[in-house]
Amino acid sequence: MQLDLKKYVLALKHTFSISRESHDFQNTLIVSLSLDGQTGYGETTSNPYYNITVESMMAEIETIRKEIEAFHIDHPENFHAFLTSKKLSNFAICALDLAAWDLFGKLQGKPLYDIWGTGNTSYPITNYTIGIAPVEKMVEKMKEMPWPIYKIKLGTDDDVAIVRALREHTDAVFRIDANCAWSASETIANAPLLKELGVEFLEQPLKANDWEGMEKVMHHSVLPVIADESCIVESDVQKCALHYSGINIKLTKCGGITPALRMIAEAKEMGMKVMIGCMTESTVGISAIAQLVPQLDYVDMDGPLLLKGDIADGVKILPDGKLIFSKLNGTGVSLR
Repeated sequence: MQLDLKKYVLALKHTFSISRESHDFQNTLIVSLSLDGQTGYGETTSNPYYNITVESMMAEIETIRKEIEAFHIDHPENFHAFLTSKKLSNFAICALDLAAWDLFGKLQGKPLYDIWGTGNTSYPITNYTIGIAPVEKMVEKMKEMPWPIYKIKLGTDDDVAIVRALREHTDAVFRIDANCAWSASETIANAPLLKELGVEFLEQPLKANDWEGMEKVMHHSVLPVIADESCIVESDVQKCALHYSGINIKLTKCGGITPALRMIAEAKEMGMKVMIGCMTESTVGISAIAQLVPQLDYVDMDGPLLLKGDIADGVKILPDGKLIFSKLNGTGVSLR
C-alpha cells in the first residue's frame, strides 16, 4: 500500500468567527492510501483549540509510515485498531481512517452506505453556518446563501437581539451554537426567547466540563441541547446521555468513521438525537460525512460551501440542502 500526505490551505469566503477565535483560512491534511489501482482519500483539519496542526499530524504519521504501508487492510476497523495502538492523535487517525474506508469501498465496488445497508434516499439536510459578525454582515451572509436551516454562532453580549434581528430577514429554521460561551442561568433564560424566534435547539452553550450546570439546563431549558465540545470520543457518549438531548459527533475529534459508527449506535440506544458536524473540511471530509447521513437526525456538513475554492469532487450539496451523491464508490472522492 502506498501512503501520501499533502497539506492544503483552504481560503474561506468570509472571515469565520466563533466565540473564541476567528480565521480566514483553514489548513487541512489530505491523506491518500493506494492499493491495486484504487486510491482512498481522507482529511483532517488543523485545530488551535486542541493544539493540532497539519505539521504535527504529518510528523505523527511519518513515524509509522513503513508500518502503514506494510499493513494489510482486510477491513478498516482492523486498521483503526492498529492506528489506535500506535498512540496517534485522533485527528491524525481520522484522516487515515477516512482514507481506509474510501479505499475499502472502492476495492469492494460499493459506496459505504451500501456496505452498511442504509441506502441514501432518506436523510436530514445540512444547515448553513453563519459565524459571529456585525448583524449587518450576518444578514448579508444569509442573503448571499438563502438556506432552509441556519446554524447561528453566538457568544456575545447581545445574543438574543442578534437572533431577533436575523429573524426579520428569513423564515428559515435556526440552530444556535454558543461554543461554550454561556452560563447555565443564561442558557435557561435565553431558551424561551429563542424558542419564540424559531430556534430548533441549542448546541454546547456551557463549558465542556460544566456537568453540574448542564444538569440544571436539562431540567429547566425549554429547548433541546446538543453536546459538541462535551462529546469528543466514544467514552463521552454515556455521560452526555445524562446531561444532553443529543450529541454532535466530529469525525476529526473522535478518530474517524470507525468510532463514529459505534457512537451513533450507542447514542441511539440511549434515546439521544445524533448529529455529525464538520470542521470546514473540503469535499474530501464532507463526502465521508455524507455516507453517514442516512443514520443521523441532524447534520452540519456545509464546509465546502464556506470555501472560496474546493480541492476535490465528491458529494454535491444543492441550494435546498439536498445531496447529489458521487457515482464513485467508497466515500466517492477524487482530488482535482
